[in-house]
Amino acid sequence: MPTFLPEDSNDNPIPALRLKNSGAHAIATSASSARNSSAFDADTRVISLYATSPAYVAFGDSSVTASSSDHYFPAGVYYDVAIGGEKTKHNTHVAALRVDANGSLYISEKE
Repeated sequence: MPTFLPEDSNDNPIPALRLKNSGAHAIATSASSARNSSAFDADTRVISLYATSPAYVAFGDSSVTASSSDHYFPAGVYYDVAIGGEKTKHNTHVAALRVDANGSLYISEKE
């Protein structure tokens, strides 16, 4: 399938999105669930996550909360996540809960 994306040395497409201006968020992870204070832009389809300590994460609207039964996200990993599209529900927030130590979850909107 043809693509306009850059390719690696094995000819695999490399997803290339730029960071969105004013699209940086940070959540302090602790024993209580916390979420980004401002919603993701309606046009944002992909966000990147980076945690300084392991966290549980959940995606949803402005009332989303994270619990220990949500997705485990390890520390030190930079990961892109789709948050919706034209034909699917658009998540506006991410919530985070620490696993074992307080830390930070950094979120970057991409375009």
